[in-house]
Amino acid sequence: MTSQLVLWMFPALMILIFLGFPVAFSMMLTALGFGLMRFGGTLVHQLAQRVDDVATNYVLGAIPLFIFMGSILERAGIAERLFDALYMWTRRLPGGLAIAALLMCTIFAAASGVVGATETLVGMLAIPAMMKRRYDARLISGTICGGGSLGTIIPPSIPVVVLAPIAALPVGDLLAGILLPGLLMSSLFILYIVVVCAWKPELAPPEDEPDPRSLGEKLKFTATALVPPGFLIFTVLGTLFMGLATPTEAAACGSFGVLLLALIYRRMSWKVLFQASLQTVSLTAMILAIVLAGSMFSGVFFASGGMQATQGILREFGLSSWSVIAIILLIAFLLGFIVDLISIVLILVPISMPLVKQFGIDPIWFSVVFLVMLQTSYLTPPMSPSIFYLKAIAPPQIRLKDMYWGVIPFIVCQILVLILLLTFPGLATWMPKIMYGN
Repeated sequence: MTSQLVLWMFPALMILIFLGFPVAFSMMLTALGFGLMRFGGTLVHQLAQRVDDVATNYVLGAIPLFIFMGSILERAGIAERLFDALYMWTRRLPGGLAIAALLMCTIFAAASGVVGATETLVGMLAIPAMMKRRYDARLISGTICGGGSLGTIIPPSIPVVVLAPIAALPVGDLLAGILLPGLLMSSLFILYIVVVCAWKPELAPPEDEPDPRSLGEKLKFTATALVPPGFLIFTVLGTLFMGLATPTEAAACGSFGVLLLALIYRRMSWKVLFQASLQTVSLTAMILAIVLAGSMFSGVFFASGGMQATQGILREFGLSSWSVIAIILLIAFLLGFIVDLISIVLILVPISMPLVKQFGIDPIWFSVVFLVMLQTSYLTPPMSPSIFYLKAIAPPQIRLKDMYWGVIPFIVCQILVLILLLTFPGLATWMPKIMYGN
């Protein structure tokens, strides 16, 4: 098989995905077919080595721990008190309930790193409250979808845990790199809500009744509500950024912490533990199957001379570094309509990273930009996973049309963050330099 022929692996993969094959099996079948043409029977030994590489990758051990943490967090009773505490302080602001929901999404994204769990949990709490106060359906949809997507770009993030070893980057550096862009995006979401609700109060009717609690009571309630998630965030991000733990150890600390909180809140039972464990095993098996398939796919691609063929095409067209970045980001955005985030990382990053390094581009900066683009694709209609999560929990009064229109302002905020990252690369590289001197 010539090096040019190996480039047909990508059209073959897309055809299998469009035919309805699961992404993991599509990548495995493509790798098997093209690998047998190129290597024959020796392919078995190569694929067995890939299985061993994935099974012994220490960093990937953080994935089931983060998923378990998010699963218990859903059932630990922390969310209700936290939402009440946040709304207590934002109720007098334009769109106070929506702001409280976004703040809660930000906190839970920093506490668990699981995108779907954050959106589902906050949505089930915030949507009934916003519907009761006659909030606009589009504003509700955009707030929950936009806030739920923050799990991709606020550490700890499972896509980052998958991306870092593939890109040969320290997980800690990459988690530090996404911190500022993630908080900036959350701030832009909140700023948009304040501005649009002040401009059009009918979108979010203001709260008329004053809070009967005194300042002392508010401070006490807030402290008790914020301590549990604050404790979780410190056990994960604090130990990680201070160099006290590796990502996997930090995830283990977070899992222990959330179990402790569930016991304190008297929400822990054998049933809860079993359901959380079952969900953890199911999601971990799915993610690691995709990781293994992606490793097989990229292994066959590289061994067959795919990278040399790609570089030859780029030289032939004389593309600049910015043109290559634009093409990669466009492909990632388009793939987001049909493929999940983890699969996109596994398909594109192994091919993109050598090109990025060849052009002298900072790999940390590129990885952060890549993740922001994935998050934008995650939110963009018509095939938006974020909207599908919302559709599963939203009442029938919120129509699909409302969801599609509601996410557009939040997509604009994401694009603005992307432009800022392209213009000021230090937004992604400053924090890793401060924390790790890299």
